[in-house]
Amino acid sequence: MSRPSPSRLATFSHHASSLLEHLQSDDYPTRLTDMFKDLIDLDDVSIILYPFEDMPLCEYLESPDQGGSLHMDSFVKAPFLLDPFYLASVEGNYGFFRLKDLAPKGFRQSEYYNSWYRLSGLHDECGYIIDLGGGSFVNVSLGRTLNPANFRKAELDLLRDITPMVNTLVQKRWASAPGQQNKLRLQLQTALNSFGDSLLTEREKQVINMILRGHSTRSLSEKLSISMETVKLHRKHAYAKLEVSSQAELFYLFIDSLMSVENYEEGDALATYLNLRTGGQAT
Repeated sequence: MSRPSPSRLATFSHHASSLLEHLQSDDYPTRLTDMFKDLIDLDDVSIILYPFEDMPLCEYLESPDQGGSLHMDSFVKAPFLLDPFYLASVEGNYGFFRLKDLAPKGFRQSEYYNSWYRLSGLHDECGYIIDLGGGSFVNVSLGRTLNPANFRKAELDLLRDITPMVNTLVQKRWASAPGQQNKLRLQLQTALNSFGDSLLTEREKQVINMILRGHSTRSLSEKLSISMETVKLHRKHAYAKLEVSSQAELFYLFIDSLMSVENYEEGDALATYLNLRTGGQAT
Protein backbone atom coordinates (compact mmCIF):
# COMPACT_ATOMS: atom_id res chain seq x y z
CA MET A 1 0.00 0.00 0.00
CA SER A 2 1.24 3.46 -0.87
CA ARG A 3 2.37 5.53 2.14
CA PRO A 4 2.39 9.32 2.57
CA SER A 5 5.64 11.15 2.00
CA PRO A 6 7.37 12.56 5.10
CA SER A 7 6.18 16.08 4.20
CA ARG A 8 2.54 15.01 4.04
CA LEU A 9 2.94 12.96 7.20
CA ALA A 10 4.29 16.08 8.94
CA THR A 11 1.39 18.14 7.58
CA PHE A 12 -1.14 15.61 8.81
CA SER A 13 0.50 15.36 12.23
CA HIS A 14 0.52 19.15 12.62
CA HIS A 15 -3.17 19.46 11.73
CA ALA A 16 -4.25 16.52 13.91
CA SER A 17 -2.43 17.95 16.93
CA SER A 18 -3.98 21.38 16.40
CA LEU A 19 -7.47 19.91 15.94
CA LEU A 20 -7.23 18.00 19.22
CA GLU A 21 -6.41 21.29 20.95
CA HIS A 22 -9.44 23.06 19.44
CA LEU A 23 -12.18 20.45 19.72
CA GLN A 24 -14.79 22.93 20.93
CA SER A 25 -13.84 25.86 18.73
CA ASP A 26 -16.50 27.26 16.40
CA ASP A 27 -14.18 26.95 13.42
CA TYR A 28 -13.38 23.27 14.04
CA PRO A 29 -15.15 22.09 10.85
CA THR A 30 -13.15 24.64 8.84
CA ARG A 31 -9.91 23.50 10.48
CA LEU A 32 -10.75 19.88 9.67
CA THR A 33 -11.49 20.85 6.06
CA ASP A 34 -8.17 22.72 5.83
CA MET A 35 -6.37 19.54 6.88
CA PHE A 36 -7.82 17.58 3.98
CA LYS A 37 -7.09 20.40 1.54
CA ASP A 38 -3.46 20.52 2.63
CA LEU A 39 -3.13 16.78 2.03
CA ILE A 40 -4.73 16.47 -1.42
CA ASP A 41 -6.27 18.64 -4.13
CA LEU A 42 -9.89 19.32 -3.09
CA ASP A 43 -12.43 22.02 -3.90
CA ASP A 44 -15.61 20.60 -2.36
CA VAL A 45 -16.10 19.43 1.22
CA SER A 46 -19.22 18.84 3.27
CA ILE A 47 -19.67 17.47 6.78
CA ILE A 48 -23.12 16.09 7.59
CA LEU A 49 -24.13 14.91 11.04
CA TYR A 50 -26.85 12.26 11.33
CA PRO A 51 -28.02 12.26 14.96
CA PHE A 52 -29.86 9.19 16.23
CA GLU A 53 -33.18 8.89 14.37
CA ASP A 54 -33.17 12.66 13.69
CA MET A 55 -32.84 14.63 10.48
CA PRO A 56 -29.34 15.32 9.12
CA LEU A 57 -27.55 18.53 10.08
CA CYS A 58 -25.04 20.20 7.79
CA GLU A 59 -22.02 21.10 9.94
CA TYR A 60 -19.91 22.41 7.06
CA LEU A 61 -20.55 23.23 3.43
CA GLU A 62 -18.07 24.48 0.85
CA SER A 63 -19.05 27.63 -1.09
CA PRO A 64 -22.51 28.05 0.50
CA ASP A 65 -23.06 31.34 -1.38
CA GLN A 66 -22.86 29.66 -4.80
CA GLY A 67 -26.15 27.78 -4.60
CA GLY A 68 -24.79 25.07 -2.31
CA SER A 69 -26.92 26.06 0.68
CA LEU A 70 -30.17 25.88 -1.26
CA HIS A 71 -29.21 22.51 -2.72
CA MET A 72 -28.22 21.18 0.71
CA ASP A 73 -31.38 22.51 2.35
CA SER A 74 -33.43 20.49 -0.13
CA PHE A 75 -31.15 17.46 0.12
CA VAL A 76 -31.55 17.04 3.89
CA LYS A 77 -35.36 17.11 3.71
CA ALA A 78 -35.72 13.74 1.94
CA PRO A 79 -33.38 12.99 -1.04
CA PHE A 80 -30.55 12.07 1.37
CA LEU A 81 -32.41 8.77 1.86
CA LEU A 82 -31.19 7.68 -1.60
CA ASP A 83 -27.58 8.86 -1.19
CA PRO A 84 -25.15 5.91 -1.56
CA PHE A 85 -23.13 7.04 1.48
CA TYR A 86 -26.27 7.24 3.62
CA LEU A 87 -27.51 3.86 2.40
CA ALA A 88 -24.13 2.32 3.23
CA SER A 89 -24.37 3.65 6.78
CA VAL A 90 -27.88 2.23 7.20
CA GLU A 91 -26.42 -1.18 6.35
CA GLY A 92 -23.72 -0.69 9.00
CA ASN A 93 -20.82 0.06 6.66
CA TYR A 94 -18.34 2.52 8.16
CA GLY A 95 -14.91 3.66 7.00
CA PHE A 96 -13.42 5.35 3.95
CA PHE A 97 -15.14 4.86 0.60
CA ARG A 98 -15.14 6.18 -2.93
CA LEU A 99 -18.55 6.88 -4.43
CA LYS A 100 -17.95 4.35 -7.21
CA ASP A 101 -17.45 1.66 -4.55
CA LEU A 102 -20.90 2.31 -3.08
CA ALA A 103 -23.09 3.41 -6.00
CA PRO A 104 -24.98 0.64 -7.84
CA LYS A 105 -24.60 -0.06 -11.52
CA GLY A 106 -26.66 2.46 -13.42
CA PHE A 107 -26.29 5.17 -10.76
CA ARG A 108 -25.34 7.84 -13.31
CA GLN A 109 -28.49 7.06 -15.29
CA SER A 110 -30.75 7.25 -12.22
CA GLU A 111 -33.17 10.08 -11.58
CA TYR A 112 -31.53 10.71 -8.19
CA TYR A 113 -28.27 11.36 -10.01
CA ASN A 114 -29.85 13.59 -12.66
CA SER A 115 -32.05 15.56 -10.27
CA TRP A 116 -29.71 15.92 -7.30
CA TYR A 117 -26.21 14.56 -7.54
CA ARG A 118 -25.39 16.03 -10.95
CA LEU A 119 -26.41 19.50 -9.71
CA SER A 120 -23.65 19.35 -7.09
CA GLY A 121 -21.12 19.56 -9.93
CA LEU A 122 -18.97 16.78 -8.47
CA HIS A 123 -16.65 15.00 -10.91
CA ASP A 124 -15.39 12.56 -8.30
CA GLU A 125 -16.23 11.98 -4.65
CA CYS A 126 -14.89 9.99 -1.76
CA GLY A 127 -15.36 10.29 1.96
CA TYR A 128 -15.74 8.87 5.41
CA ILE A 129 -18.74 7.34 7.15
CA ILE A 130 -17.91 7.56 10.85
CA ASP A 131 -19.87 5.75 13.53
CA LEU A 132 -20.62 7.90 16.60
CA GLY A 133 -22.38 5.10 18.45
CA GLY A 134 -26.02 4.82 19.41
CA GLY A 135 -27.24 5.02 15.81
CA SER A 136 -25.56 8.36 15.05
CA PHE A 137 -22.89 8.91 12.41
CA VAL A 138 -21.08 11.56 10.38
CA ASN A 139 -20.46 11.68 6.63
CA VAL A 140 -17.39 13.68 5.59
CA SER A 141 -17.61 14.15 1.82
CA LEU A 142 -14.50 15.11 -0.17
CA GLY A 143 -14.94 16.02 -3.81
CA ARG A 144 -13.80 17.80 -6.92
CA THR A 145 -15.94 20.19 -8.91
CA LEU A 146 -13.46 22.60 -10.52
CA ASN A 147 -10.79 19.97 -11.10
CA PRO A 148 -12.09 17.46 -13.70
CA ALA A 149 -9.48 14.83 -12.80
CA ASN A 150 -10.43 11.82 -10.70
CA PHE A 151 -8.64 11.13 -7.45
CA ARG A 152 -5.35 9.32 -7.96
CA LYS A 153 -4.63 6.01 -6.25
CA ALA A 154 -1.92 7.59 -4.09
CA GLU A 155 -4.39 10.21 -2.85
CA LEU A 156 -7.03 7.60 -2.05
CA ASP A 157 -4.45 5.43 -0.28
CA LEU A 158 -3.39 8.40 1.84
CA LEU A 159 -6.95 9.22 2.85
CA ARG A 160 -7.64 5.57 3.61
CA ASP A 161 -4.46 5.25 5.71
CA ILE A 162 -5.44 8.14 7.99
CA THR A 163 -8.94 6.75 8.64
CA PRO A 164 -8.27 5.77 12.29
CA MET A 165 -7.16 9.30 13.20
CA VAL A 166 -9.98 10.91 11.20
CA ASN A 167 -12.41 8.71 13.14
CA THR A 168 -10.93 10.00 16.40
CA LEU A 169 -11.03 13.65 15.30
CA VAL A 170 -14.67 13.39 14.24
CA GLN A 171 -15.84 11.29 17.18
CA LYS A 172 -14.25 13.58 19.78
CA ARG A 173 -16.02 16.57 18.26
CA TRP A 174 -19.47 15.16 17.47
CA ALA A 175 -20.04 11.98 19.50
CA SER A 176 -21.94 13.92 22.19
CA ALA A 177 -23.85 16.16 19.77
CA PRO A 178 -27.52 16.22 20.85
CA GLY A 179 -30.28 15.37 18.41
CA GLN A 180 -33.69 16.99 18.27
CA GLN A 181 -35.39 13.83 19.57
CA ASN A 182 -38.11 14.05 16.93
CA LYS A 183 -37.29 10.77 15.15
CA LEU A 184 -38.03 12.31 11.75
CA ARG A 185 -35.19 10.48 10.02
CA LEU A 186 -36.40 7.15 11.38
CA GLN A 187 -39.89 7.98 10.14
CA LEU A 188 -38.61 8.86 6.66
CA GLN A 189 -36.50 5.70 6.54
CA THR A 190 -39.61 3.71 7.44
CA ALA A 191 -41.54 5.55 4.72
CA LEU A 192 -38.87 4.63 2.15
CA ASN A 193 -38.98 0.97 3.16
CA SER A 194 -42.80 1.01 3.00
CA PHE A 195 -43.14 3.01 -0.22
CA GLY A 196 -45.75 1.31 -2.44
CA ASP A 197 -46.94 -1.21 0.16
CA SER A 198 -50.57 -0.27 -0.37
CA LEU A 199 -50.54 -0.76 -4.15
CA LEU A 200 -47.75 -3.13 -5.16
CA THR A 201 -46.86 -6.77 -4.72
CA GLU A 202 -43.80 -7.49 -2.59
CA ARG A 203 -41.61 -8.12 -5.66
CA GLU A 204 -42.88 -4.99 -7.44
CA LYS A 205 -42.16 -2.93 -4.35
CA GLN A 206 -38.67 -4.43 -4.14
CA VAL A 207 -37.97 -3.52 -7.78
CA ILE A 208 -39.28 0.05 -7.33
CA ASN A 209 -37.26 0.57 -4.16
CA MET A 210 -34.06 -0.52 -5.90
CA ILE A 211 -34.81 1.64 -8.95
CA LEU A 212 -35.07 4.64 -6.62
CA ARG A 213 -31.66 3.73 -5.19
CA GLY A 214 -30.13 3.85 -8.68
CA HIS A 215 -30.04 0.23 -9.80
CA SER A 216 -30.23 -0.48 -13.52
CA THR A 217 -32.27 -3.30 -15.07
CA ARG A 218 -29.13 -5.43 -15.34
CA SER A 219 -28.12 -4.68 -11.75
CA LEU A 220 -31.62 -5.59 -10.54
CA SER A 221 -31.49 -8.82 -12.50
CA GLU A 222 -28.20 -9.75 -10.85
CA LYS A 223 -29.24 -8.70 -7.33
CA LEU A 224 -32.62 -10.44 -7.42
CA SER A 225 -31.49 -13.47 -9.46
CA ILE A 226 -34.26 -13.01 -12.02
CA SER A 227 -34.10 -12.35 -15.74
CA MET A 228 -33.98 -8.83 -17.17
CA GLU A 229 -37.31 -9.47 -18.88
CA THR A 230 -38.88 -10.34 -15.53
CA VAL A 231 -37.46 -7.14 -14.03
CA LYS A 232 -38.99 -5.13 -16.87
CA LEU A 233 -42.34 -6.86 -16.36
CA HIS A 234 -42.39 -6.06 -12.63
CA ARG A 235 -41.40 -2.46 -13.40
CA LYS A 236 -44.14 -2.15 -16.04
CA HIS A 237 -46.80 -3.43 -13.65
CA ALA A 238 -45.58 -1.20 -10.82
CA TYR A 239 -45.48 1.91 -13.02
CA ALA A 240 -49.05 1.20 -14.16
CA LYS A 241 -50.30 0.86 -10.59
CA LEU A 242 -48.47 4.04 -9.50
CA GLU A 243 -49.67 5.86 -12.64
CA VAL A 244 -46.15 6.91 -13.66
CA SER A 245 -44.47 6.35 -16.99
CA SER A 246 -40.79 7.03 -16.26
CA GLN A 247 -38.13 6.88 -13.57
CA ALA A 248 -38.31 10.68 -13.33
CA GLU A 249 -42.03 10.56 -12.49
CA LEU A 250 -41.40 7.76 -9.99
CA PHE A 251 -38.65 9.77 -8.28
CA TYR A 252 -40.80 12.88 -7.89
CA LEU A 253 -43.78 10.83 -6.71
CA PHE A 254 -41.54 9.39 -4.00
CA ILE A 255 -40.14 12.79 -2.97
CA ASP A 256 -43.55 14.47 -3.04
CA SER A 257 -45.17 11.74 -0.98
CA LEU A 258 -42.53 12.08 1.74
CA MET A 259 -42.39 15.87 1.80
CA SER A 260 -46.11 16.55 1.51
CA VAL A 261 -47.55 14.28 4.18
CA GLU A 262 -47.32 15.74 7.68
CA ASN A 263 -47.14 13.83 10.96
CA TYR A 264 -46.18 10.54 9.30
CA GLU A 265 -45.96 7.69 11.79
CA GLU A 266 -46.04 4.37 9.93
CA GLY A 267 -47.30 2.55 6.85
CA ASP A 268 -47.23 3.60 3.23
CA ALA A 269 -46.96 7.41 3.00
CA LEU A 270 -47.88 7.09 -0.66
CA ALA A 271 -51.42 5.96 0.20
CA THR A 272 -52.04 9.05 2.33
CA TYR A 273 -50.44 11.31 -0.27
CA LEU A 274 -52.57 9.95 -3.11
CA ASN A 275 -55.66 10.21 -0.98
CA LEU A 276 -54.92 13.86 -0.22
CA ARG A 277 -54.04 14.61 -3.85
CA THR A 278 -57.39 13.27 -5.06
CA GLY A 279 -59.32 15.17 -2.42
CA GLY A 280 -59.86 12.27 -0.02
CA GLN A 281 -59.27 12.28 3.68
CA ALA A 282 -56.01 10.89 5.15
CA THR A 283 -56.43 7.71 7.04
